[in-house]
Amino acid sequence: MSSSTSTVPQDEPKRVVFDDPHGAAGNMQEAEVTRVRTLRGAWRWTLIVATAATILLCINQQFSLRFFIGFTQLNTEYFYLLIALMLPFTFLIFPGTGRAPLDRVPWYDLVLFVVTFAAALILMVNVRKAAEAGWEFGGAPNTVIAAGLVMWVMLMEALRRTGGWSLLLSVLPFTVYPLFAEAGWLGPFRGTQSTLEQATAYHVLSGESLLGIPIQAFADTVIGFLVFGTALMMTGAGKFFINLSFALCGTFRGGAAKVCIFASGLLGMMSGSIISNVLTAGTMTIPVMKKSGFRASYAAAIEACASTGAVLAPPVMGATAFVIAQFLNVSYADVALAAIIPAVLYYVGLFMQVDAYAARHKLKGIPRAELPRIMDTIKDGWYYVFVIALLIVMLLYFKRESHAPFYATALLLVLNQFFSKDTRWTFATIGKFLEVNGRTFVELVGILAGCGLLIGAFSMTGVVSSLANDLLHIAGDNAFLLLGMCALTSLILGLGLTTTACYIFLAILVAPALEKLGLNRMAVHMFIFYWGMLSSITPPVAIASFAAAGIAGSPAMKTGWESMWVGSIIYFLPFFFVLNPALVLQGPSPYLAGLGLMGLAAFGTLFICGGIQGCQPFVGDLRGTGSLEWPIRVLLVIGGFVVATPGGGIMPLSQMQVTLLGLGILLPTILIALLLVRRPPVMPDGLRVP
Repeated sequence: MSSSTSTVPQDEPKRVVFDDPHGAAGNMQEAEVTRVRTLRGAWRWTLIVATAATILLCINQQFSLRFFIGFTQLNTEYFYLLIALMLPFTFLIFPGTGRAPLDRVPWYDLVLFVVTFAAALILMVNVRKAAEAGWEFGGAPNTVIAAGLVMWVMLMEALRRTGGWSLLLSVLPFTVYPLFAEAGWLGPFRGTQSTLEQATAYHVLSGESLLGIPIQAFADTVIGFLVFGTALMMTGAGKFFINLSFALCGTFRGGAAKVCIFASGLLGMMSGSIISNVLTAGTMTIPVMKKSGFRASYAAAIEACASTGAVLAPPVMGATAFVIAQFLNVSYADVALAAIIPAVLYYVGLFMQVDAYAARHKLKGIPRAELPRIMDTIKDGWYYVFVIALLIVMLLYFKRESHAPFYATALLLVLNQFFSKDTRWTFATIGKFLEVNGRTFVELVGILAGCGLLIGAFSMTGVVSSLANDLLHIAGDNAFLLLGMCALTSLILGLGLTTTACYIFLAILVAPALEKLGLNRMAVHMFIFYWGMLSSITPPVAIASFAAAGIAGSPAMKTGWESMWVGSIIYFLPFFFVLNPALVLQGPSPYLAGLGLMGLAAFGTLFICGGIQGCQPFVGDLRGTGSLEWPIRVLLVIGGFVVATPGGGIMPLSQMQVTLLGLGILLPTILIALLLVRRPPVMPDGLRVP
C-alpha cells in the first residue's frame, strides 16, 4: 500500500494519508495488452509531437478555428490525418512477437511504420477526389488501390498487436467476406459479392468502413475525454478521490470495502478504463481490505467489480460509449444520461453485497482517528469538484460534448497551477502528459480503425437486414429467447474480443433483430454493451479479476469466480432496462418512471444480496435458521429478483402483479427467517432459554 503518515503530536493517533496512485507517470493505459515498448530519445519526442498535433487538429476541427488558412478540411481528410499521425506508432509501441526486443525498435517495425505512414498520406491526399468522383464504388486509380491494400494489411497487423490474435481472427474473416459473399455455403450470410478492387476502395475511401463510426467517434469526442481524464489524474485527482472515499466511508461496517467501491467508482468515472482502475485504486484499497479482515480473493473480487463500473459510469465512460452514440446518431450526453440509473443500481448492489458480507463475518470499519479528515481533503482538492461540475453542466445542459472536455481541461490546468504546489505542471510534465495520451491514442486507433472494417464489410454486402429476419425466425419472434441468445453470444465474444469490438459485432448483427421486435434502441445497445463487458469479471478471461488477484496475492481463477458472485447484480441489470426502457431514461415520463423503477430494483436487490451473502438486513445472520438456511437464501434471491423485475411491456404481467408476486415470495420467507433467527438459544440439556 502506498501511503504516508502525517506528522502529529505524540498523544494524537496517526492518520494515514494516501499518496497519488497515478504519480507523475499518470498511468492511463487503456489497453488490455501489458507487453509494450517504451519509446526513448528521438522516437519518444516524435510520439510527443504527433500527439500534440493530434490534439491540436481535434481542437481545430471541433471549434472551427481554421488553422489551415484558405483551406477547409473535409472530415475524411481530418480522419486520415489522425490515422497517419497515430496508427504507424502501433508498430513501434506494440512488439510484433513475444521475443521482440523492448529496449529498441527493430528494423522491420521501422519499415512498417514508414509504409503505414506513406499509405495514410496517399489516401488522405486522394480522399477529396474520391468523394467528388465516387471512387469508393469503382474507378479509383491503381495508386490509390495499392495504398488501400497496404492500409488493409497494416490495419490487420495493428489489430493483432493491440488486441491479440483472438481479435484479429474474429475480424479478418469478416473484412474479406465481401470477396466471396455469394458462396452457397454461407447460408443466411449470403450477400452481394465484390472484387478485390471494389472491396479495397470501399474499405478505405467510403465513410462506412475504415472512416466509419469507430474512427468518427474517436476523432469527434474520445480524444477530448481522454485528454481530460489524463489531465485529471496527472494533477493529483487520484489522491483526492481516494482520501475523500476513506474520509466518507471508512468508518462504516466493512468500511475498507465500501471505500474501495466508492473510490474505484470515482476514479473510473474519470478514466473510463477498467484495467488502469484496478492497477491504481487496487494498490491502495486491496491491502486495507485484507488488513480489515477480508480474505484476499474476496478483496480482489470487490476491487475487480468496483473497477468494472469504470466503463459504465458517466460522465467519462469507456470508448465504447462514444461508439454507441455514433451508432445511434445521438449525442454522447444522451448515452451518459441513459447510463446513470444502471450505474447507480450496480454500485448500490455492490454496497449491499459488501454490507451483508461484513455483517455475516462481523467486520468493523476503520477507526475515525486513522482516516483522513473530510474538511482537509475537500480543502486540498475542491477544484476537482468544480471542474467535474463544469463538465457535467456542459454535457447535460448545453449539450456540447465535443467542447466540454477541452473547456474542463483548460480550467483544471489553470486552477491546478494556482492552487496546488505539489502537482503544479512543468515542461517535463507536459511532455509526460502528451506521451501518456499518445500511447492511449495509438492503441485505440489500432483497435477502432481495424474494427471499422467490420461495419464496412456488412454494409458492402447488404446482409444485415436479411440476417435480422433470419434471427427473428430462429427465435420464433420470442423477445426473451432472442435476448438470451444475444446475451450468451455477447458473453462468448467478449471472452476473446475487447468490449468495443464485441459491441460493434453485435450492434451490426443482433441489434437490428431486437429493434424489429419493438424494443427500445438505446436499451438494446446498452444491453449489448453490458453483456460484452461482462467478460472482464467472468472466467476464463476475467482480466479485471486476474489483475486484482495479482495485487492481492490470491488465486486468479478463484478470484474470478468470487467476482461473478460479488458482481452478480450486473448479470440481471441489462434485462431490467430492456424490459422497461425507463431505466435508461427512455419512453414517456422517463424520469418519474425511471426513479420509481430504480427504487423497486434497489429494494429487490437488498434481498438478492442478503440471500447471496447469507445475511439479510433487519433479519440477521441466516445461519441462525439452521437446516432451512439455503432454502431461505434461495427464496430471498428469487423474491428479490421478481420484485426488481419491471412489469408490463413484453412481460405478460403488469408492474403491480410482478411486485405483488415478489412480495408474496418475500414476506413469508422473511417472517420464517425472523422467527428462526430470533428464537431463544438451545441449552446443553435441550431446553431453550426463556
